[in-house]
Amino acid sequence: MFTGIIETLGTISNLQREQGNLHITVESAISNELKIDQSVAHNGVCLTVVSVADGKHTVTAIEETLNKTSLGHLKLHEPVNLERCMQMNARLDGHIVQGHVDQTAVCTQFKELDGSWEYTFEYDAALGNVTVEKGSICVNGISLTVVNSQVNSFSVAIIPYTYQHTNLHNVRQGSVVNLEFDIIGKYVARLMQR
Repeated sequence: MFTGIIETLGTISNLQREQGNLHITVESAISNELKIDQSVAHNGVCLTVVSVADGKHTVTAIEETLNKTSLGHLKLHEPVNLERCMQMNARLDGHIVQGHVDQTAVCTQFKELDGSWEYTFEYDAALGNVTVEKGSICVNGISLTVVNSQVNSFSVAIIPYTYQHTNLHNVRQGSVVNLEFDIIGKYVARLMQR
């Protein structure tokens, strides 16, 4: 379980395909502190650490994960948002995040405002996911608040700290991002469908 509060940015140092899998090696300030079998969110995707060495760690994304997330779009030297799993004795600063990406979205609009930024993302509403005004959404693993909820799109407003300390500063119109919708909202939506 995660909070959506990004701990640090890592840098993609190696991408290796093996059959339907993608081995992703990341260099980061926390890599040497990680342990094999530990869960770490990479752009919001919960992945298991399979090796740690020389300030880098490696995780493996299987075909199912690559089909449902933006991890297959990663490029060498690209920044990636990292968050270790939540400690049960810690404050929950973001919202409850599982690291199970529901679907991807495309950035359809990026606006630089006076001291902040606004992003609009469009997603496939046919998959049954919904957002609500002032509700929580996880974009690339970042816990954010929805400011404009539509049937198949939403906007988020970004403060300077989040812009500078996550990979949102690389997201522009046309970028593909990972979405994890609010867990409580997903259960309510499922109950309403029944």
